[in-house]
Amino acid sequence: MALPVKVQLKYWGFVAIALILTLWFLGDIILPFVLGGAVAYFLDPVADRLERLGMSRVMATVVITLFNVVIFVVMVLAVIPTLVEQTIALFNAAPEVMRELRAFLTQRFPDLLRENSVIQQTLLSIGEMIKERGGQVLSGVLSSAVSLLNVAMLLVIVPVVAFYLLLDWDRMVAKVDGLLPRDHAKVVRKLASEIDHTLASFIRGMGSVCAILGTYYAVSLMLVGLQFGLVVGFFAGLVTFIPYVGALLGGALAIGLGLFQFWGDWWSLGLVAGVFVFGQIIEGNVLTPKLVGSSVGLHPVWLIFALSVFGSLFGFVGMLVAVPLAAVIGVLTRFVIQQYTSSKMYTGHDQPTDI
Repeated sequence: MALPVKVQLKYWGFVAIALILTLWFLGDIILPFVLGGAVAYFLDPVADRLERLGMSRVMATVVITLFNVVIFVVMVLAVIPTLVEQTIALFNAAPEVMRELRAFLTQRFPDLLRENSVIQQTLLSIGEMIKERGGQVLSGVLSSAVSLLNVAMLLVIVPVVAFYLLLDWDRMVAKVDGLLPRDHAKVVRKLASEIDHTLASFIRGMGSVCAILGTYYAVSLMLVGLQFGLVVGFFAGLVTFIPYVGALLGGALAIGLGLFQFWGDWWSLGLVAGVFVFGQIIEGNVLTPKLVGSSVGLHPVWLIFALSVFGSLFGFVGMLVAVPLAAVIGVLTRFVIQQYTSSKMYTGHDQPTDI
C-alpha cells in the first residue's frame, strides 16, 4: 500500500529543505563539485557518441579529458592574458571615452550639453565610476582567482571530479533509477526525461551557441581593427543566452567604441555593425534552431528572475544551479498545471453543458 500523499509531501519537503540548507551553508565548499558535475553532464553525450563508435567508456573519458586539457592550456597561454589586459585597459579608458563623447555631443548638439549641465556631469561621473568600480571589481576577481586555495579547487579538483563523474555517469544514473519509489518510478522518469531535455537544449545548446558567437565576434572585431574587440566579443557571446540582448549590448558597445576610433572611416564602422548583423542572421537561422531547438521551455524573463533570486540567496553557486533548478521548477509547474486541468477541481463534477 502506497504512503498517503501528506506523508509523501512531508518527506519530499524535507529533501527540498535539506538541499536549500546545503546550498546555503556549503556554497563555497561544494563549488568545485557543482562545476565538476556540470562539466560531466555537458560532456556525457560526447562520451556516449564515442562509445557508439567503438571506444570503451574509460578510453572515451580519457580522450575527452586530454582534448579539454589542450584547449584549456591554449586558452590560458593565448587568450586569457590578452582578455585581462584589454579589460583593464577598457576600464582605464572609460573616462577618456566619456570626455570624447561629451566633446562630440557638444560639437554636434551645443544646446544639449551646456556648461555644468546635468547630462555633462552625468557623462563625467559615469566614466569615473566605471574606472573606479570596474577596477575594484576586476581587482577583487583577480586577487581571489589567483589565491592558492581557489586555484587548487578550480584547476585540480574540478577536472578530477568531472573525470570520475563522466566515467561513472551511466552507472550513477542507473543506480538512482533503481532507488526510485516503485509507485512513482514511471512518473519520475517521465519528469526527469523532460528536465533533461530542457537542460540539454538550453545548457548544451546555448553553451555551444555562446561559445561559437563569442569566438566569432571576438575574432571578427579584432580583424576589423576595433580596440578592445576581444573584450566586446567575449561579453557579447557571454550574454547571448538571453535572446537579442547579447547582440544589442555587444553591438551598441562595439559601435560606440568604433565611433571614436573610426569617425570618418565609415567603411570600418560599417564592418563593425555588419559583424553583429551577420552574427544575428547565423544565430537565428542556423545555430539556435540546430543546437537549441524550439522546445526549451525556459522563457528569458523566467531565466533572468531565477538567476537574480538564486544569485542573491546563494552567491556564485546559486547562479550556477539557477538554470537547472529553473528547468526543474518549470517542468514540475507544467506537470502540476496538467494534473490540475485534468482534475475535477478544474472540470467540475459534471460535464459542461452548452447554454
